[in-house]
Amino acid sequence: MGSAMRLLSGLALFRPALPLILGLSLGCSLSLLMVSWTQGDLEEPCSDELVNTALFGSSENEHSLKDNNAAPPGSEDFQPRIVPYHRDPNKLHKKVFRTRYIHTELGIRERLLVGILTSRAMLNTLAVAINRTVAHHFHRTFFFTGLRSPKVPHGMQVIVHGDDRPVWLMYETIRYIHQHFGSDYDWFYLAQDDTYTQAGRLNELVNHLSIGQDLYLGRAEEFIGGDEHSRYCHGGYGYIISRSLLARLQPHLDACRNDILSVRPDEWLGRCIIDFLGFSCVEVHQVQISNLSSLTPEGKSGATWPIGINPPFRPKTRFEVINWDYFTEDHLFSCIDGAPKCELRGADRADVIDVVETALERLNQRYQPLLRFRKQRLLNGYRRFDPTRGMEYTLDLVLEAYTQKGHSHIISKRVELLRPLSSIEIIPMPYVTEATKVQVILPVIAQDQDYVGNFLDMYVMNALDTHDNVVLTFLFIYDPFDAQRVSQNDVFSGVKSMISEVEKRYADIKIPWISVKTEVPSQVKLMDIISKKHPVDTLFFVASVWTEVNTDFLNRCRMNAISNWQVFFPIHFQEYNPAIMYRDQQPSAATSASESLRDGHFDRNVFDEACFYNGDYMTARTKMAADLLDNDEMLETMDVYDIFVRYSGLHVFRAVEPALMQKYVRRACNPRFSEDIYHRCVLSNLEGLASRTQLGSALFEQEQANST
Repeated sequence: MGSAMRLLSGLALFRPALPLILGLSLGCSLSLLMVSWTQGDLEEPCSDELVNTALFGSSENEHSLKDNNAAPPGSEDFQPRIVPYHRDPNKLHKKVFRTRYIHTELGIRERLLVGILTSRAMLNTLAVAINRTVAHHFHRTFFFTGLRSPKVPHGMQVIVHGDDRPVWLMYETIRYIHQHFGSDYDWFYLAQDDTYTQAGRLNELVNHLSIGQDLYLGRAEEFIGGDEHSRYCHGGYGYIISRSLLARLQPHLDACRNDILSVRPDEWLGRCIIDFLGFSCVEVHQVQISNLSSLTPEGKSGATWPIGINPPFRPKTRFEVINWDYFTEDHLFSCIDGAPKCELRGADRADVIDVVETALERLNQRYQPLLRFRKQRLLNGYRRFDPTRGMEYTLDLVLEAYTQKGHSHIISKRVELLRPLSSIEIIPMPYVTEATKVQVILPVIAQDQDYVGNFLDMYVMNALDTHDNVVLTFLFIYDPFDAQRVSQNDVFSGVKSMISEVEKRYADIKIPWISVKTEVPSQVKLMDIISKKHPVDTLFFVASVWTEVNTDFLNRCRMNAISNWQVFFPIHFQEYNPAIMYRDQQPSAATSASESLRDGHFDRNVFDEACFYNGDYMTARTKMAADLLDNDEMLETMDVYDIFVRYSGLHVFRAVEPALMQKYVRRACNPRFSEDIYHRCVLSNLEGLASRTQLGSALFEQEQANST
């Protein structure tokens, strides 16, 4: 079997453990994975006795695993022999009865049987929850209880033993499983009714295990006051027992029941297996990758850490190098807003605390009882996300190490950890098509009409000339003063003339417009007007006059906006201010598209563009009606994004959109909007000037000029 088998605590997460894989590094002529051990004010150096006994001593489990997997003597000389069939004519011929199923005749067994240990009090609660969530993932699931419940839940296979003593329940369960299913299944998984089982991982595990071997696999725990090398599988995490081990254990069950005293059923079973069969609980099984790596062209160095996990990503060019983020216990030195230093808080802080605690826990597990560690502080921390394997961490810890004699020393230790990627889950999504008609809505105020010409040029080139299934509607927003003078002097007359020119060029195209009068052009109020004039199945794309419409984005608008399921708020790419970017020099006309993306940023402060279905908007507005009764000014403090987040219940998908690009523009921020909307507008203007490097260069050049 070419992969490492590990029954992680992820199989039972009522007693959760962080799914981190720890690689240790220490010096003093020692090497587990990589070497980095710094000794502080120590009275004595690392002794050879400690090296030989604690760090490199092979465990008994490893030796027994190697012996169990060894080939039987003389197996390489085994030759098959054909035994011919001869019918004796002197004997009466008897009819041969065939089994009903071919797998019975061939001796083919099912892979896994699941047994849940429960009680009469929990049969209708926790046991029912397990039956509804994971039982359908397994071939058969049985619930074993001591006493019968007055009402047995429907659809559950419940076995009642007649005695609710925990150890007696375990004894009867093991005996029942062997008697009724010992020859029908290869593996048996036992767990408590408060255990959360990841059914997919459990099935994947047993499907990769070789049958016909003695295995007691689970979360290994030490017996209280017992031999440190003898361990039992903790029942709260669930454990796997092989068919061969169960068959060997069956003759000793009565002796275990009479001779072994224990109040915990999992300890009783573990002691029974250890005393009569000599097997301890193991957490890792069949690690052949490490053993076979010496036969590969790369040798032992070809086996990557951790065993069974993809190797680290190897960049082909310097542009593909994955950066490491530096952190301490209080600060992060790679911030989202580009600042050189920011406070470590929220999910990032919880992540760092979790990783440090896990590192300390694994160190103590590995070196106790010879050494015990206590954290003093985190000296340095590094992390990066490798898309091929997961989140990698490197920690420099200042620790206080205690020996068995009570001596303590300050040491510095480097550890490496990996939080591997879990199994990818495919989320079903409704069917969508790129043939859907897109209704583009373009709100225009008098101050922004100078940018309409560029919008129309891009729309004609990318939508009309390509015969895309797109319809454009203008929404002219008049303030009260301009609305009174519209018959004498229409502020939008120039834009309407451009629309007429486009309609003359394309005889079959009509570009309608809607005129509204308002003092505060609230996005929600404007959408209320548009929504009433279109069918419920209309797909809207709310644009801005700075938007450059193109086919790639329109297709993503169709794919990402799903009726009754999801709305899409793209993050457009905003170019920086060319006056600051280039100053005395102009950009080259031959600049490629990929290079032009470096002269701007994705503006996360703007929520103007949106793709959604009219029916979804109408549903969200209906749910909002009750709140409007108490606050009439609520519509002016919200935008369409807020409406969907608070009232729709749909997936609100917000992501960067490279195909949606805008030229630099300084937006006019209306102080009559809500404080949050106004603040986002101001922040967008400030961050859209240039990058920190370019602003710093401009200030430096200005200071140099002023000094001369």
